[in-house]
Amino acid sequence: MSIFVVRPGLMATIQDLGRYRFQKYGVVAGGAMDIGAARAANLLVGNGDYEAVLEMTLTGTELLIETDTLLSICGADMSVTADGERLPLWRPVLVRAGVSVKFGAYGSGCRSYLAVAGGFDVPEVMGSKSTYLRGAIGGFKGRVLRSGDVLAARTPGRLSERIKHFLGKDRNGSFAVPGWHASHFAVAGNLADPIIRAMPGSHYERFTAESQERLFSQTFQIAVQSDRMGYRLEGPQKLMLAAPLELLSEAVVNGTVQVPPGGNPIVLLADRQTTGGYPRIAQVASVDIPVFAQLKPGDRFRFEAIPQYEAERLYLDNERDLKMLEAAIALKFNSAN
Repeated sequence: MSIFVVRPGLMATIQDLGRYRFQKYGVVAGGAMDIGAARAANLLVGNGDYEAVLEMTLTGTELLIETDTLLSICGADMSVTADGERLPLWRPVLVRAGVSVKFGAYGSGCRSYLAVAGGFDVPEVMGSKSTYLRGAIGGFKGRVLRSGDVLAARTPGRLSERIKHFLGKDRNGSFAVPGWHASHFAVAGNLADPIIRAMPGSHYERFTAESQERLFSQTFQIAVQSDRMGYRLEGPQKLMLAAPLELLSEAVVNGTVQVPPGGNPIVLLADRQTTGGYPRIAQVASVDIPVFAQLKPGDRFRFEAIPQYEAERLYLDNERDLKMLEAAIALKFNSAN
């Protein structure tokens, strides 16, 4: 299978779940911003959820499908079309050879994920295929995609072949899809007034009582100076320490909320550094980190305080749902004639 990149769009990179075994050496973990959408996209084409996918930001990507290809697209709704016909999201799709797939204007959300049966065939670097642009490692030659690039896929597994065979029975039109979808995992459709659940961080008590209250009461806006490394936030009132605090640089994780001296918080995301020296006022619950992947500069949201046990319950519920999706796909297509 091969896909020809006609136009890469604003930013298109190969990502997987990240490289986590080398953070002690200062290597950035990286990986997909909306991990839920990336994992679901892989499961829908019969892959393991860890395979490499194509992450596209905002708009403009155009791909030419050079051979019959089983794929799925999850995440933001970018008005995707196949030879001019609207392509359904959150389900396996068998796209015919010679079809042009275009990602148009974004509606809700800002990142979309495309998975292909077998996963994209790019080299592993330190156990991951994710692209880290600042280090020029991983993904497709360590960089964003360009016009003229050709993406190949690895050999599909047995389940992928069964899905492709099942959809291949319908040979009319540019593509074939089943009559169901898995949009339960969609974040982008629920961004009208997003609430981000978070736990007080290790330095929460070192902030003024007013700042503690502001964190969970005021509305924040994503600043223009935001990227895959972290989202800078702007609020009507600053978050200030009760007294000066000198810290050693310590480990940070996806969703850590730091507060620099200026008082505007930063939410660390996929391409975050491995350590940080700013006070940590909060930690975003894992299930809500994908929401940031679908927010863009200018979007607004509010934090909601939850205890750690609630964050753990939400995480386990989400993992259960993904396992149920995986099992349902395997059951449906392994028993299909």
